[in-house]
Amino acid sequence: MSDTSTPAALSRHWLRMIVRSLILLVLVIATAGFFYENISEARDRRFNPMPGQLVDVGGYKMHIDCIGQGSPTVILDSGLGDSYISWHKVQPQIAQFVRVCSYDRAGLGYSDSGPHPRTSKDIAGELRTLLHNAGVAPPYILVGHSMGGYDVRLYASLYRGEVAGMVLVDSSHPEQRKRLPPALNDLDASWLREQELLEFTLPFGIPRLLGFCDTDVKARAAECNFHSAREAVAEMKTFPVSVAQTAATGSLGNMPLAVISHDPDKPQPDLPEDLVKPINSAWQQMQEELSHLSTAGTHVIARNSGHYIQIDRPEVVIEAVRTVVDQARQSPSSSELKR
Repeated sequence: MSDTSTPAALSRHWLRMIVRSLILLVLVIATAGFFYENISEARDRRFNPMPGQLVDVGGYKMHIDCIGQGSPTVILDSGLGDSYISWHKVQPQIAQFVRVCSYDRAGLGYSDSGPHPRTSKDIAGELRTLLHNAGVAPPYILVGHSMGGYDVRLYASLYRGEVAGMVLVDSSHPEQRKRLPPALNDLDASWLREQELLEFTLPFGIPRLLGFCDTDVKARAAECNFHSAREAVAEMKTFPVSVAQTAATGSLGNMPLAVISHDPDKPQPDLPEDLVKPINSAWQQMQEELSHLSTAGTHVIARNSGHYIQIDRPEVVIEAVRTVVDQARQSPSSSELKR
């Protein structure tokens, strides 16, 4: 007797057929999405070639782009999950008066993923190897945005003799999770879930298809890829370790230091209205504290700017870098620096 001769057997037969068909459909869609994503990434990068160079840092390569002339060299370190693109409005202008390098941390942008944990201490070590292997000699002016502020402070702590000055652009503060409203932790958790979803779906082209990738073709070529999404998630998950590492660093002495913070009066639609004022108040206080890391520190509020000051008010960042470069050149310990 046939297996489909009874109604129950017939129902099971059709159920199996439907399940198999659905699985096959999912596999076909996933495969199509995989090819769509890879072809799109290759096309974007073919028509928007990477500036700078890829440098071997011990079995994997990292991207660095240096332009301009003069010492000390300015090193730009982006915020959490950001590529070198975040500095595109300031780097060409800084290059008019000094050499300046932007780079992609391992796993971001054009850099290969690396074997080390994504903590600020490891990132600082990778950056030092990158600069050495790329032939970018110290001294340096380190510029860190947001979480990049942790990275540059770790670098200065580990390799103090190589650092002539620092600029912190709306930098993270080691005590921010303690001093910002607890409700912000829920927003951070939500953001992490969004990034994890992006990491999972990017290989299949879903974010690109839905228009979540940047509309700027150069930014899309650098950042809309799986490994950048994975790196952003890794940096978020190791953030508490980077906090502890940065908290353990000491004073910068009399190092030239400029701290720039965003405008506390600028609307922030991504935050609940009742949190904006307490967040901005605590943030400005912490930024003022960062300026006291050095006896030569200054604090400037970039009016009409959000968190990405280098994009909203690039001239403020450029002027701060110029000032710190001039101060470093005039320092007795830096008398050998050439303009």
